[in-house]
Amino acid sequence: MQKLFQFAANLQETGLHLSRLGLIVVLVWIGGLKAFPYEAHGIIPFVANSPFMSFFLKYDAPEYKKHMNKEGELKPENVAWHEQNHTYEFSYGLGAVIVLIGLLIAAYPLWPGVSAFGSFLCFGMSLVTLSFLITTPETWVQPLGDVHHGFPYLSGAGRLVIKDIIMLGASIATMAQAARKYLYQKDKQDRLKEKQERLVVA
Repeated sequence: MQKLFQFAANLQETGLHLSRLGLIVVLVWIGGLKAFPYEAHGIIPFVANSPFMSFFLKYDAPEYKKHMNKEGELKPENVAWHEQNHTYEFSYGLGAVIVLIGLLIAAYPLWPGVSAFGSFLCFGMSLVTLSFLITTPETWVQPLGDVHHGFPYLSGAGRLVIKDIIMLGASIATMAQAARKYLYQKDKQDRLKEKQERLVVA
């Protein structure tokens, strides 16, 4: 049993690297999907109800509720509405930002300072995403007849959002690791530079 705990105790760095890889995969994959209409439609309830993002769209909430396509469904009239609403332009921009954050985090082996900044951005993004639990009615089960609705009954959208708590923690952990590596490399470079300067003076 003792050896098992010793083995587990040595897995911290492995866990951090896997957390970073997980962030990169999720951010690049999900960010890339923002280029497709079905994903753009899916984020509109969050965006339209958010005080941080709603100004990007033409129509105010809850107008979007009459124009939502289900995943796999195609209604041309809804697509036309989303085009007028600037849904796709916003989704493209958001997707590009999310992919960029993932790529910044992926820079860890070469540029840990850049990676730390990427993790910091991911931390901020996760906070914004978690705010949807407050601003987006669709994150809670709606009162459609079942007595189990509202808080604490998370809907599918709510269950998706609450998982960002994990991303929040992973971004802090990877930011700390990357910052330590950056400071270590900088200190090593500074000491090397100081040594070279002493040799030149001598």
